Amino acid sequence: MMTIARFNWPFYVAAMIVLAASVGSLIFVSILPIKLICAVVAAGAAYFIFISLGVSHLIYDCSDLYRWQWLGRALSGANIHHAIFCHSGFDESSDELRMRLNKVEWLILDHFNETQMTERSIRRARKMFPPTPCTIPSAYHQWPVNAESADVILGLLAIHELRSHQERCAWFSEARRCLRSGGRVVLVEHLRNFANFLAFGPGFLHFHSRKSWQQAWESVAFRLADEFSITPWVRVFILVAP
Repeated sequence: MMTIARFNWPFYVAAMIVLAASVGSLIFVSILPIKLICAVVAAGAAYFIFISLGVSHLIYDCSDLYRWQWLGRALSGANIHHAIFCHSGFDESSDELRMRLNKVEWLILDHFNETQMTERSIRRARKMFPPTPCTIPSAYHQWPVNAESADVILGLLAIHELRSHQERCAWFSEARRCLRSGGRVVLVEHLRNFANFLAFGPGFLHFHSRKSWQQAWESVAFRLADEFSITPWVRVFILVAP
């Protein structure tokens, strides 16, 4: 949760200023319509601060997301020797995965592109958590990976940074090219749905809908083999090639 707050601190500082100003106005202003407006604004600011951080705490600190028990279902039946972990400039998981799956040869690809991914939160995340020494910079649409060389490709809360449908289709196309027969893609993402709207307000627009993800993976003939939730806010998709 604190990491999320650090990445997005200007929004939380602004919300706290709005909350303080609104509460102050409630105390010192006597005109009823203005007091009502201030009450609504204060409630909205408080909701954003406490609900978004509370949900982030549930997701990232209390759930199974980084306890990795869900990985057993995601990789069930897979014969894994070579795996690819893709991120978009912020990698806090590859070291943990290497330790947990220490017999697997991992390739870490960083799709960060400073001309395309211009959000300040991403730049703060990259500055706070630089790529690991073994990370390979890689365009999302042209991976430095041999065809049919990976048993598993994992995208963990990262591929939504590819903002256009065409970019996501290109990512899935490369994943299809690099997967061996019988391999799978494990995609973990927030969705643009009601649960994430309640948690993050307008910030849920940064995510993509389930339908848009499905259209992207089906564009290169991936088939959905399994899907399940890690909390109401995070969804896991297991994709295979027919």
